[in-house]
Amino acid sequence: MGNFLTTDAVMMCPHGGQATIASTNTRVLADGAPILRSSDSFVIAGCTLNISGSPHPCVTIKWSSTAERSTIGDPTLTNDCIGLCQAADEAIQGFVKINSTQTVVSGE
Repeated sequence: MGNFLTTDAVMMCPHGGQATIASTNTRVLADGAPILRSSDSFVIAGCTLNISGSPHPCVTIKWSSTAERSTIGDPTLTNDCIGLCQAADEAIQGFVKINSTQTVVSGE
């Protein structure tokens, strides 16, 4: 059972890009911040990935697993979920790093 991810979570791509999170969930909170869902927006900026001399940055996060027993209209996310960092051409470039999230509310 993992801790729910919220809009206060700090996430990065494996190449140092920082994720900016936007959620339309305003009613279900954990430790005062909205709980994230797989349908929320995750935009990555500052990725430094370079392939053969050409920039190929991560730009978004696609979730390949979500919380199994919790939904807020759409599946929710915990720090046990698997997020894949993708380039603009949808190439998978590694797993998202969840550097911090709230530790008060957990789910599965």
